[in-house]
Amino acid sequence: MRSDIWCMAFVRRHNDLGNMCVVAKRGDPIAGQVFIEVDHLDGARSLYTPAPVVSRGDTAGLVFQRRFNHVEPNIVRQRIAREGDFDPDLWVLSVDLRGDDLGIDVIKDQTP
Repeated sequence: MRSDIWCMAFVRRHNDLGNMCVVAKRGDPIAGQVFIEVDHLDGARSLYTPAPVVSRGDTAGLVFQRRFNHVEPNIVRQRIAREGDFDPDLWVLSVDLRGDDLGIDVIKDQTP
C-alpha cells in the first residue's frame, strides 16, 4: 500500500476517534517509511517504527515495532531527527493518546 494513503487513513481514523493526530513530516508518497510518535499526555512519549521484514501471512498493511515506550520526549525527537537525516523520505505521524492501542499491527514488544 502507498505510504500517503496509509498515513491519511491513520490520521483520519484517529481524529474520528477523538485523538489529535497530524502528519508532522511528509515523506515519499509511494514508499516512504512511517514513524508514529505517541504523546501519552503525561510527559512521556513512545515511538513506533517499521518492523523488520517478517512473514505476516494474510495481514495487509504495515507492521511496526515499539522502539521506545513511555520515555522522555527528547529521546523520541532525537531518534526521529537522526532517521530524518538518513532518510529524507520518512513520514512522521504524531498522535495524542492516553492508552497504548494505536490500532496497528505491532510485533512482539522488545522494549524494556
